[in-house]
Amino acid sequence: MLFGLNDVTVSRGGRQILSHIDFYIQGTEKIALVGPNGAGKSSLLLVLAGELNIDRDDKRSMEAVTTSRKLTVSIVHQTVFENIHETVGEYFERAYFEKNDTLSVDERDGFDKNLRRMDGETDERERFLFELECDKMLCGFGFDKTDKNREVGSFSGGQQTKLELIGKLMCKPDVLLLDEPTNHLDMQSVEWLEEYLKAYKGAVVFVSHDRFFIDRVADVICEVSGGQLSRYPGNYTSYRQAKDKNYQIAKKTYDRYMEEKLRLEEVIKRFKNKPTKASMARAKKKQLERMGVPKNPGSPPVHYHLGDITPDIVGAKWVYEAEHLKVGYDKVLYEAGLRIRRGQKIAVLGVNGSGKTALLKTVAGRIPHKGGKSTLGNQILLGYYDQKSGDEVQNSTVFEHFHALFPGMLTAEVYSHLAGWGFDGAQANQNVSTLSGGEKSKLIMAELLKSKPNFLVLDEPTNHMDMETKELIEEAFNAYKGTMLFVSHDRYFISQVADALLIIADGQLYYYPFGYENYLRKRLSHEEEIVPGELKAEDAARIAALRAVPKREFFPLREESTEKAYHDWRRRLMDEELERSIARFEERMLELTTIEGWEEAGEELDSAYLMWYDEYLKLHEE
Repeated sequence: MLFGLNDVTVSRGGRQILSHIDFYIQGTEKIALVGPNGAGKSSLLLVLAGELNIDRDDKRSMEAVTTSRKLTVSIVHQTVFENIHETVGEYFERAYFEKNDTLSVDERDGFDKNLRRMDGETDERERFLFELECDKMLCGFGFDKTDKNREVGSFSGGQQTKLELIGKLMCKPDVLLLDEPTNHLDMQSVEWLEEYLKAYKGAVVFVSHDRFFIDRVADVICEVSGGQLSRYPGNYTSYRQAKDKNYQIAKKTYDRYMEEKLRLEEVIKRFKNKPTKASMARAKKKQLERMGVPKNPGSPPVHYHLGDITPDIVGAKWVYEAEHLKVGYDKVLYEAGLRIRRGQKIAVLGVNGSGKTALLKTVAGRIPHKGGKSTLGNQILLGYYDQKSGDEVQNSTVFEHFHALFPGMLTAEVYSHLAGWGFDGAQANQNVSTLSGGEKSKLIMAELLKSKPNFLVLDEPTNHMDMETKELIEEAFNAYKGTMLFVSHDRYFISQVADALLIIADGQLYYYPFGYENYLRKRLSHEEEIVPGELKAEDAARIAALRAVPKREFFPLREESTEKAYHDWRRRLMDEELERSIARFEERMLELTTIEGWEEAGEELDSAYLMWYDEYLKLHEE
C-alpha cells in the first residue's frame, strides 16, 4: 500500500464532514472521488495534501496516516499566481527542476545542497528534455510554444488555472491530487489530459463531474456520501453497475428482515397472553432481539422504468433531407447536404460558434435557412427542446402542469408517470417555479417523451442536471424508439445515446456513422484516414457503412449497396497490396542481377509474377 488513511474523522467549520473512514492508494492507481455536492470530496483531497487537519481520536488503534516510503504529494489549488510577472518558462523551470513544493519536510532539510538550477552546470540533455516536456504540455493544453516567453499575468484566469495544472504535472509527484481538472479545458485538451493521466507513472486522486473523463481515466471509484466512503474497483460504468447490484442485494436482505420481523411480532402479539403459548411467545421475542438489523438501503437509484417509448406514428423512412443547405444566422456558416434515416440517434459535434445550434434550429424550422432545400419527411412529428424551454413552464405544481397537458390521464396515472421520472409524491405537488434548472429540464423531457413525437431535436438536454438525473435521461432516450438529433457537451451522454455523429469542422459538415467512443479511438490513433488499411473481421460491417459515404464531402448521404461498398473497400486493399508487391518484385530483380545465372531465375520469377497478376485482374473484375 502506497498511502493510507485509517479510521479518520474530518470536520470543517464545526461540522463533521467525514466519519471514521478508511482510504488507501495502491501503486499507481487512478482514483476518482464521486458523490453529491458538499459530501466532502474536496475536503478529502485537502486531507491527502496535508492541508486539512484530521480530528484527534485517542481511541484510534493505529496511526491515522501510513505510507510505504517518503512520498511527494501535489495538489492543484486553482488559485491566482503570486508572481504575475514571472514568465511561463520560468514557472515551468521551477516546477521541473526544483520540485520544492512537492517535497516532504524531511527531504527539504538538505534540499539546497543538491539543487541543480538552470545554469551552465546543467547538461544539454537535461535542458533538451525540459524544453521537450514544456512544448508538449503547452501544445497539449491548447497553448503555443512561444507562450512560455509571456508573463503569467497576461493570461486569463482560466488559462492561469491550466498553467498551474501543467506546472503540477511537470513536478511529477508520487501522488497527484486534482479538483475538477477539466474545468476551463476545451474538448481537445480534455482528451489530451485523459491520455496523459492514463500513462502517468504516479498515483492520481481526482474529483470530477465529467463522467466520460472518469470512465476513461479512473481504475478505482471512491464514493463519498453521508460522511462515509465506499470503494468500487473499475471505471465509472463498472461503478454504476456494481452500485445497482449492491442496492438490489441490500434491498432484498432488508425486505426479508422486515417480513420476518413482522411475522415474529404477529406471533408474539397473538400468543403472549395465552398461558399455554406464553413460553413460545417469549422465545420468539428473544429470537427477534437476537436478529441483526440490516441497514435500510433507502431510496433506490433513480432509474427510468416506464418501458419502451414508441412513437404513435412511425413516419417516413427519411425523416429529414436537405440539399445544398446554407446554415447560419446573419451570415452563412457552412453549406451541406443531409439525410437522416428513421431510428437514427445523431449527436452534433463542433467547437463553440461553429454552428451546432444553428443547424438544430434550421432543421426544426425555428430559423430560416439561407439557401438550398430543407424538407421534413411525411408524417414526421417533431419535438424541440433548447435552454429556454424550461422558462415557458407555467406557475403551477408539477402535477397540475403535467395533467393540464395530458388531461386524458387519470390522477393515479399522472402520479405514477411522474414518479417514474423521479418526481415522487412530495415533488409532484411542488410548485414548478421552485424547481432547479435541471429539474425543470427533466420535467420538459417527461412531457416531450410522453407526447411521443417520432423526431426529437434537442439542444443541450442535460445542462444543469446532476449525475443521477443525467443517467435517468440517458435510460429514457435509450428506451425511445424514434429519431434524435441533438447537441451536447456531455461526452458520456453522447457515448451512451448516439449511434452516429455529425461533425462541424473547417466550415464543413461531416458524417461519422459510428458512436463517439469509436470516433475518439480512431482520432486519437492519429490515423490519416478514419478507416485504416487493415481491420479486424468484426469491423467489416462498419467498413461497408463508412465506405458508402463519399470521401471528400460526406454529404449528401446516398443509399448505396452494402455489397458494392464492401467490394470497393476490398479492391482498394488489393490495389495497395499490388503496389507493395510490385515494389518488392523490383527490389528482388535488382538483387538477382548480382547473382551468377540470374537470367534463368529472373525469367521464372517474372513468369510467376505474371500468372499472379492475371489472377489479380480476374478478382478485380469480379
